[in-house]
Amino acid sequence: MYEKYFPTETEETLLKELVDCAFKVHKNIGPGLLERIYEVCFCHELKKKNIQYLSQVKIPIIYENIVFDEGFRIDVIVENKIVCELKAVNDHLPVFEAQILSYMKISKKHLGLLINFNVPLIKNGIKRFII
Repeated sequence: MYEKYFPTETEETLLKELVDCAFKVHKNIGPGLLERIYEVCFCHELKKKNIQYLSQVKIPIIYENIVFDEGFRIDVIVENKIVCELKAVNDHLPVFEAQILSYMKISKKHLGLLINFNVPLIKNGIKRFII
């Protein structure tokens, strides 16, 4: 069981910056495009703010002390602290929340943002996670 995590003031500021980046992307190109387009634009906004990130981060799976490279890819990891899972879907499914929580646990990150760009108002497409 995890001990309750409380984001630092620096992490809270960074989370706000990430939300701002998502707002800028959505305002400029709107909903209805492919996820990869949003990812490239989101990363561009991060770069403009000098926020360090890695995209399409390959994470192996360790099962019974065996490392399997056939793991998964995290869309974006920001400042080695925050997992950002980007979506461009019509329907928000519970599996998306399970997915980001799994990504956070396996990558040992406490903070995450699930951002769905395929919504009329981006504020309705952003969900924050803390574990």
